[in-house]
Amino acid sequence: MARDFYETLGVKKGATKDEVKKAYRRMARKHHPDVNPNDPQAEQRFKDVSEAYQVLSDDSKRQQYDQFGHSAYTGGGAGQSYGGGRGPGGFDYSGGFDFGGGGGFSDVFESLFGGGRGRGGRRGRTQAYGPQRGQDTYANMAITFDEAFHGVAKDISLETADTCSTCKGTGSKPGTSPTPCSMCGGSGQVSAGRGMFNIPQSCPQCGGAGKINASPCAQCGGQGARPVVKRLSVKIPAGVDNGSKIRLTGKGSHGRQGGPAGDLYIVTSVGAHKLFERKGSNLHCEIPITIVEATLGTRLEVPTPEGKSSIKIPPGTDSGTTFRLRGKGFPSLQGRGRGDLYVKVKVVTPKNVQDKERTLLEDFARLHPEDPRADLRYAG
Repeated sequence: MARDFYETLGVKKGATKDEVKKAYRRMARKHHPDVNPNDPQAEQRFKDVSEAYQVLSDDSKRQQYDQFGHSAYTGGGAGQSYGGGRGPGGFDYSGGFDFGGGGGFSDVFESLFGGGRGRGGRRGRTQAYGPQRGQDTYANMAITFDEAFHGVAKDISLETADTCSTCKGTGSKPGTSPTPCSMCGGSGQVSAGRGMFNIPQSCPQCGGAGKINASPCAQCGGQGARPVVKRLSVKIPAGVDNGSKIRLTGKGSHGRQGGPAGDLYIVTSVGAHKLFERKGSNLHCEIPITIVEATLGTRLEVPTPEGKSSIKIPPGTDSGTTFRLRGKGFPSLQGRGRGDLYVKVKVVTPKNVQDKERTLLEDFARLHPEDPRADLRYAG
């Protein structure tokens, strides 16, 4: 008796699609034959997990399964039927499924085991054929505060994929070519439904391509690409922040069977500055001033990321007063002007006061008897 698909994945019947996907990834990693080379039952368990995910991840197939159970997929029930007379039990699990990501088994393999580091698919197995766009890839880049302010060009080395020199990117063994899919007869479509209501859909074995790569290239496992290390020069624009993404079109993973390459996204991490604190495109800093400067007023020289500037401190300035320097903040990443620099002054009281200085301060206190706490209302 066929095992329940929900039980196979270890999820409840009401599980969400995200829960189903997470459970599949966990179970596929656990039972994959490459992870269990000495377990002869691992391949069958992996096939069972893959079959369960292929059904439960598709809303219409899941609905039919919930209604008719396994009879919808064994050819004897009133549920789904596939052209060619083969149900999911006859699929080629090494490459025939569309696992929800548009890239077939190889995309799932890469997401489970690290992303295309030369293993591709299991060699010698039948694989679906057809152009597939390469995956988008991401790389982190640490830059300094000043580099983020001014912009910078940096080199980066990435492990990625390039066209396989043996098969020239076709994914097929030299001297061979893809053959028509046995499930759909090369049409790329099969019918699914009940009775007189048959709805055409993409063939689950060939992914709609109508062809199967029956003789994968031994060097690249049918992927049409091999891992390489590339060195790229990346221009980081002024104004980037933590988490900013710079897109390099076509610099991601190599497309399979002649498909276009994915994109590369550089994600920036900006270092802190010892003086400035960044908040969006604005900068904030704290500058100490003396009690004499605060009392009498002065013109204060302050640093900015581009050099020195000055602000006027009026007489009687309190500690904590903030002044704004327009256009002295961070450049906008969209190229729309600059933020502002906010300078907060902190009055520093003198330490180690000598007798003569103490006398002068006491005289000053007698001349200015005002109480700054006079307006406070104390409870009690």
